[in-house]
Amino acid sequence: GSASDKTTLVQTVKNIQERLKLNDKVYHVADSAIYSDDNITDLGVHTLWITRVPATLKEVKDLLNVDAVMKKCTDERYSYYETTSSYGGIDQKWVLIESEEMKKRKEKTFDKNIEKDTAATICSLNKLKRTEYACEEDARKAAEMWINEHKKFRFTNLSIEKKSRRKNGEIGRPKKGEELREYYSLIADIEIDKTIIENESNKLGRFVLATNDLSLTPDKILSYYKSQSTIEHGFKFLKDKSFHVSEVYLKKESRIEALSMIMVLCLFLYSIAQWKLRTKLKETKSFVRNQVKKPVQNPTMRWVFFLFRGVAEVEVVIDKAVETKVANMKDELWQILDLMGKESKNYYL
Repeated sequence: GSASDKTTLVQTVKNIQERLKLNDKVYHVADSAIYSDDNITDLGVHTLWITRVPATLKEVKDLLNVDAVMKKCTDERYSYYETTSSYGGIDQKWVLIESEEMKKRKEKTFDKNIEKDTAATICSLNKLKRTEYACEEDARKAAEMWINEHKKFRFTNLSIEKKSRRKNGEIGRPKKGEELREYYSLIADIEIDKTIIENESNKLGRFVLATNDLSLTPDKILSYYKSQSTIEHGFKFLKDKSFHVSEVYLKKESRIEALSMIMVLCLFLYSIAQWKLRTKLKETKSFVRNQVKKPVQNPTMRWVFFLFRGVAEVEVVIDKAVETKVANMKDELWQILDLMGKESKNYYL
């Protein structure tokens, strides 16, 4: 509902521990919402967790700015640098991760944002230059405040010019002896500070993972953390409107829990079916065409369901005898059923 993850995640972890008695070593993987001083203290040292550390923490900002010697992970798309922390009074292993793919994606957005930021900054500078100041000191302070607010830029030319205008606002040559109002304005040009831009660019694709299990290797930490995306994709699938689950409205909490349990069981079966098909495709070196007719070995079951959408059971009457047959079956569909096993194939025979 509308409850904050920062408060509900810890309680969820505790509920899981109460209801699931597991002998194995269990890691609770969560996003950065769980990472706070109070939450880490509340979880203690016996509950093992892995999470992403918020980039807003000063300690993380300092780590992102470190000129660290990165080592390659087992998955060569990632590099790492490991260190330790005692944030929240709990000893932790922190791993600075750099993702090549994430960096390439963010570089495109970064360049576009620099262009937008430059255009907006020039507009702001023009407004600053049009401002009239009562004295030279006011103009200088305004320039200092402005450049502090636009840290990616620096002045290449800055001067203060004393001007005068007619007090009544009229234009044209002032009359003889007419008293004029004096004011000061800025003359300035700017350029992008390449050092700052380069430093920010170097941090793209980097994030910090933390765990209170100091024995875990960086490869394991990254692998466990990435595994939560599988869960998120599963629940995204369940909430998809094409399955109409999102259109079910329940008021009683017990019924919501019951429906959630059914949804998770359905997702469990769906995941097993998808895993089985992908495994068989690799073992037999077979392929299934995807949405763009490209042969793949990792189709989603949702796409496979779509391939079966035209299959129908029909009744054929011949000389008053009724025969039930399956229509619109194709070789591709029979191949999928062969891979899924005889139990699945029997439904269509």
